[in-house]
Amino acid sequence: MIIFRYLTREILVTMGAVAGVLLLVIMGSRFIRYFSSAAEGEIPVSMLGTLMLFNLPGFLELILPLAFFLGILLAYGQLYLNSEITVLVACGTSPNRLLRVTMLPAALITLLVALCSLWLTPAGGRYNEMLIEEQQSRLDFSALTPGRFLDFGDGRTAYTESFNDDQTRMRQVFISERQQRDDGSPETVVTRAEGGYQTTDEQTGSRFLVLTDGERYSVEPGRNVAERLEFSTYAVRLSRAAEMAQLDDAEYASTPALIASDDDESMAQLQWRLSMPLMIPILTLLALPLSRVNPRQGRFAKLLPAIFLHISYLSLLLAALDAIGRGSLSPAIGMWPIHAVYLLLGLGLLRRSQLGGNR
Repeated sequence: MIIFRYLTREILVTMGAVAGVLLLVIMGSRFIRYFSSAAEGEIPVSMLGTLMLFNLPGFLELILPLAFFLGILLAYGQLYLNSEITVLVACGTSPNRLLRVTMLPAALITLLVALCSLWLTPAGGRYNEMLIEEQQSRLDFSALTPGRFLDFGDGRTAYTESFNDDQTRMRQVFISERQQRDDGSPETVVTRAEGGYQTTDEQTGSRFLVLTDGERYSVEPGRNVAERLEFSTYAVRLSRAAEMAQLDDAEYASTPALIASDDDESMAQLQWRLSMPLMIPILTLLALPLSRVNPRQGRFAKLLPAIFLHISYLSLLLAALDAIGRGSLSPAIGMWPIHAVYLLLGLGLLRRSQLGGNR
């Protein structure tokens, strides 16, 4: 029991350190992407924390297998370097018992990854997409910043000088649009108004900026003639209703829904979700022999080959995911041969290591 607690603590502490570093890097990259969108006015800053939180299971799903794999390599590598495992074996701890002890924390990590892969990740991804779509479709003035030009796409740029006290009306609004005439020639339309407010058409989902008391100028490049229109109320479409994110895609579907479906994309996504927790025991079998190092070599002697081995494993699974989804690989074959190859490789390396240790 003491040996079990000691080895488990060494593995989990090392895994936690590796996972923390990887999580910091990945979350930092994703946060920068979301922050750029917030700076461009696509999403409000207040949503950043929620988006990052619901992306966390997806990050852990990918990070934990690698972190646990490296945790075994680094923890056991240090134990081999200090001859501690040599002493354990000399005291009667067989390689098979060492494997059983290692498989217990591996089972815990497998359950955690399965929880993320089969439930939390698709649920979090679906919630984030719904949140972003709702934010883009509902009445929200946080997208417009006073004193700043904002590009709404399709050649449209909007500007407002200020808001009223309750943030429901804009003052001194400017709109620039690039359009085409009926004959196909381009024109630039500039609209200025004393005030305005944003609204959403409930039927089409399109967003409009309703302007009051202003002028509208239409200019065609190359011509010295401009059209001028005065209005008391004028509605400008800021953006067409973006097609709702395909929330019924296999990526966001629940695992029971994937099991009930028989199309290629659903089968690909289901096998991917099952592959993430299945990687843990297979990587454990690979890590145990690879962690065995000669004290003269150092604990990092086999670290680089082991990382390449993990990368090749994950890359093949991603390639199979794409191939199954496109229909070029039968779901009946799917990702299982990849797992079988690496399982046999792990068993072979483990057997070779045990035979080498008995000589």
